Amino acid sequence: GNMELQKSSLYRTIDRVPKLDHYSNTLPHKQAKTRPSLAALRKAFKASPQIIFKNHISKHITPCSLIRCMLNIWGVIMFLRLSWITSQAGILLTWVMVFLSVTVTITTVLTISAIATNGKTVSGGPYFMVSRSLGPEIGGPIGLIFAVANALSSALNAVGFAEVVRDLMASYGTTIVDSTNDVRIVGVITMTALLLISFAGMEWESKAQMLFFVALMISFIGYTVGTIIPQTPVKQSQGIFGYKSEIFLANLLPDWRGPSGDFFQMFAIFFPATNGILTGVNISGDLKDPNVGIPKGTLLAVFWTTLSYLALPITVGSCVVRDASGNITDHISANFTGPCTGLACNFGWNFTDCISTQSCQYGLANNLQVLGQVSASFHLITLGVFAASLSSSLSYLVSAPKIFQCLCRDNIYPYIGFFEKGYGKSDEPLRAYILTYIICLIFVCIGGCLDIIAALISNFFLCSYVLINFTCFHASITNSPGWRPSFKYYNNWICMYGALSSLILMFLLTWWAALVTIIVVFLLFLYSSYKKPKVNWGSSVQAGTYNMALSYSVSLSSVEDHVKNFRPQCLVLTGPPNQRPALVDFVGCFTKRTSLMICGDVIMEEQQTHPQRTTDWLVKWMNKRKVRSFYTPIMANSLRGGTQNLLQASGLGKLKPNTLILGFKSNWKDSSPDNLEDYVNTIYDAFDSKFCLCILRMMDGLDIKDHFDCEDLCSKTQQLALHLTFPPLVESAEGISEKSDSDQIKTVFQNDQGKKNIDIYWIADDGGLTLLVPYLLTKRKHWRKCKVRVFIVGDEQNMEERQKEMLELLKRFRLDFQEVIVMTDTEKQPNPKNLNRFVDSVAPFRLFDEQKESASVQELRGNAPWKISDKEFEAFKLKSERKVRLNEIIRRNSLNAAIVLVSLPVPQSDCPSSFYMAWLDALTCGLHCPALLIRGNQEDVLTYYCE
Repeated sequence: GNMELQKSSLYRTIDRVPKLDHYSNTLPHKQAKTRPSLAALRKAFKASPQIIFKNHISKHITPCSLIRCMLNIWGVIMFLRLSWITSQAGILLTWVMVFLSVTVTITTVLTISAIATNGKTVSGGPYFMVSRSLGPEIGGPIGLIFAVANALSSALNAVGFAEVVRDLMASYGTTIVDSTNDVRIVGVITMTALLLISFAGMEWESKAQMLFFVALMISFIGYTVGTIIPQTPVKQSQGIFGYKSEIFLANLLPDWRGPSGDFFQMFAIFFPATNGILTGVNISGDLKDPNVGIPKGTLLAVFWTTLSYLALPITVGSCVVRDASGNITDHISANFTGPCTGLACNFGWNFTDCISTQSCQYGLANNLQVLGQVSASFHLITLGVFAASLSSSLSYLVSAPKIFQCLCRDNIYPYIGFFEKGYGKSDEPLRAYILTYIICLIFVCIGGCLDIIAALISNFFLCSYVLINFTCFHASITNSPGWRPSFKYYNNWICMYGALSSLILMFLLTWWAALVTIIVVFLLFLYSSYKKPKVNWGSSVQAGTYNMALSYSVSLSSVEDHVKNFRPQCLVLTGPPNQRPALVDFVGCFTKRTSLMICGDVIMEEQQTHPQRTTDWLVKWMNKRKVRSFYTPIMANSLRGGTQNLLQASGLGKLKPNTLILGFKSNWKDSSPDNLEDYVNTIYDAFDSKFCLCILRMMDGLDIKDHFDCEDLCSKTQQLALHLTFPPLVESAEGISEKSDSDQIKTVFQNDQGKKNIDIYWIADDGGLTLLVPYLLTKRKHWRKCKVRVFIVGDEQNMEERQKEMLELLKRFRLDFQEVIVMTDTEKQPNPKNLNRFVDSVAPFRLFDEQKESASVQELRGNAPWKISDKEFEAFKLKSERKVRLNEIIRRNSLNAAIVLVSLPVPQSDCPSSFYMAWLDALTCGLHCPALLIRGNQEDVLTYYCE
């Protein structure tokens, strides 16, 4: 009997058609606030029966919504497989399967209802819901595979219909060509007819669904009547005896048979009959009020169809025995005295022979067409099978193009924009209809691998349910104020249960198809993440990111500082970041994925405005440059005042800067005295605030643009604002203008540094920052091959000892610096030519007060504090000579270095600002590589202890 079952054409048809059922409204409807009275209904019915149906009944029970849903649930699995599942699992376990399936589907229904009522739902169905909630990276893959799954499901249902038609013709001895080609011919004709119905519009599609619903109702009536009327001897020989308590009790418990006889395999066969709940959502753009129609229509459909799935096993299990021969001669005569096996003996039939040889052809366990045999007319069940397969195929054919059209319009994947165009008032996706039709024809004609495709389709749908449930769960737990669904009958943990249940079912149904589905979704996700679509839908992922950032920031505030957790969190005075790309790139080299970076922009003019669009554009500029940094503009009257505000207020909790980085003021000689004082006082303030300090100098003068002067900075800012207000090229609403690529100036820090040297001139112990920054640089791809050399001060007598001590210290610090060079000539006199150059650089700032009266000198000092007196010049002469000498050593040893790091001199209160700037200039002049003047705040940032 089981071998014959496997060979049955109808059995193969069901295997190939995963009956994915759908719920929701089809026709527009309005919600009535009050129900009409019975008298009003009678009066209106007398006036016009059509008016009463359209204006009153449809407002309250939404019959077209229920029709669409129940058509997709009452599928061919119910007609041709549920009786066999009942024979295997028994009535009780069949009920368990129904309840398990409903718990999964009902959680998804509640989830869909919540998402659908959280704002206006337009065309796109599940893709629209998931993408707008979890973002395009996750929504895009689901939209694509769900559209393909709908298209293939339409083809598979058409094939199922064609095979039933072929078998029906074969029973009458009729064929068109042969068995295989008959299925293809009928399938192509069926798909073409369904396409024409789809082209006619949703109104004609709804009328067709109404006809299918009527056909199904006739099938149910025929079956119900067949269980009640007295059974003929022919039906009794097939094991059909009408309602009997003995048959009900016998079929109550399971009777597993054959290799597929276990609970989970039966559940895998049954579950696809109840898990397709997205038809109404798929056509959400065609519903007049999706926020009402989707929850109401779906929940009502689940309720009534669940009752029918619970009733059918009871009715068929109370009327039909498991085994029967179909031989009318097996009727027991009055004088029969032989052995009799089976429940049928109580009703006068002896099926012992076929039971003992396991050759019974009829009964619940042996015949897939039991419902047709029980029915008052066998052809009524065939009519129901026709209606179920055709209605499902039509629903999928309508759904796939609408989902695909929405996906195309979002421009997530390339080369599909052609199919986004809509036609007519209802914006019908005719091009997408043609594409879906072609896909369906291809798979109708292939036919050979439909079993594999059917397994993939079931997993595609279940994968959609996983993400839909997870979408609602994620939106709920993020506590976003934008999540306000009007449908309140859901729970975030129930949503998570639905997601996990659907994921588990994917592997229970077909494990290899589940793996293929997950791999496909993951690859599409990687593509979307790499391309980063320029869309912003306010997804719950963004809300979740905010929650995580807020939670971790608050928890970080309770963590005590420790030297092992020190990170150089940098406040970089870049101004507009695109004006100093080299400074941005350099700091990004050692802070990316390691520590905090904030680009500070001090806008120094009271009337100067800084529009939000300017900030957004600069942030996009940094993102396009792949710089992970914040941008913080601040209004101030001076550079010093703005920097003080940034030093005090920038950051959040423990995520606040501890290192100030600025560019070298290369125009310090020509700058106004106030701006020069402002710059040096900013350095003073950084040290007073216990900040580490770094000053970057680029010798070519192209990458670092010195715009610290108020007038120049304001002019550049105004030019940037003017460019943003009147861009030369049209800028998209969510992206950067086409000119943005030309604005991305390439700097030396974006190049591969090769095997160049990173030279550290460690003149003073600053806590270790001078050693830590080069170590972080060598962790980057462009700096990985560089060799780090450490230069320290010493004398010839203890040179080897100093070198060993330094190497041992670096080893304990676990810094992979293998070369230490001891400078023994730092005390020598510098070259007179270089010293004279330094003297000439400070000459414009000297008072030359030895030739003037003391009263005049005091007056000059009061009016020009940046001026250098002769006494100050002599007091700092030795320091000046050492700076010049150190510069000579640097130029001699680091001519081809990738970057040079020099200990920054700490400014003294009695040192004029011009003198201090001359020192910085003298230390770094004449170099052709970037130079970084760096100084820690004297707190340890490196440790070799474990605690």
